Amino acid sequence: MAELAQAEVYAPRTLQVWRTLLNWLAFFFQIFAQIVRGTPSVTQVFSYVGLGTSSLLSSASPSFKPLPVAESPESQPPSDTVAVPISGDGGDDHRPIKRLTAVLDLDETLVCAYETSSLPASVRSQAIEAGLKWFELECISSDKEFEGKPKINYVTVFERPGLREFLKQLHEFADLVLFTAGLEGYARPLVDRIDVENRFCLRLYRPSTISTEYREHVKDLSCLSKDLCRTVIVDNNPFSFLLQPMNGIPCIPFSAGQPHDDQLLEVLLPLLRHLSQQTDVRPILYEKFHMPEWFQKHGIP
Repeated sequence: MAELAQAEVYAPRTLQVWRTLLNWLAFFFQIFAQIVRGTPSVTQVFSYVGLGTSSLLSSASPSFKPLPVAESPESQPPSDTVAVPISGDGGDDHRPIKRLTAVLDLDETLVCAYETSSLPASVRSQAIEAGLKWFELECISSDKEFEGKPKINYVTVFERPGLREFLKQLHEFADLVLFTAGLEGYARPLVDRIDVENRFCLRLYRPSTISTEYREHVKDLSCLSKDLCRTVIVDNNPFSFLLQPMNGIPCIPFSAGQPHDDQLLEVLLPLLRHLSQQTDVRPILYEKFHMPEWFQKHGIP
């Protein structure tokens, strides 16, 4: 009887041990099966054991929040105001931004010119001593001599400081257009001297200007393109671009008495470089100059 009682005591214990072993075997089988299908996550392993992850991972900083997908630097699309060169090999859906068109005035913007016979000797000597680059030019006048021959005018031209370097650097990111109200007989040989590299893709002279009820010799940029979002004009005379005030940069007039002028390289070039990175130059120019309001103050709606 004692042996029977002892067997009855050990039987349940033996059965409990076998059940525990079977549970562990089942657990390891699930782990093995998960490994075969793929590496189990920490959360999955703990769930098999019956433990939660919150208590084990509570040491992580509660203030940390991953960047949303829309703000992630890797996933954020490039801004449409930045010019990014694209090869167009089909691997990128973004289209390249059209090159900036920079329309440049001539007199008192890039150079200043004086009829040689009327230029005071003191002004000429002071400008040359200060280091201004200059040259003399023979220009065909629209006037005729008494024998019917074209009249020749002799002109002394002073280059605005930094002119050659300005044109060189600007040409790297913009298409250059010369637009002057001067006559071709005067302007063409002058531009030939300052643009020996032929960086101007187009030259427009006085016949290309128009007359309006407010001013004459207005430079209508619509003759260049119907879409002017990437076109800017630099002119010392704001009335030249009264038809497109949002596209204009009014620059300080240049004269031979300004040998230390730095407008081209220090003011205009950085601004034009910044504009070359915009899909539309007009909002930037409006915020900077407010030209529509300026014209309204001068009686031009």
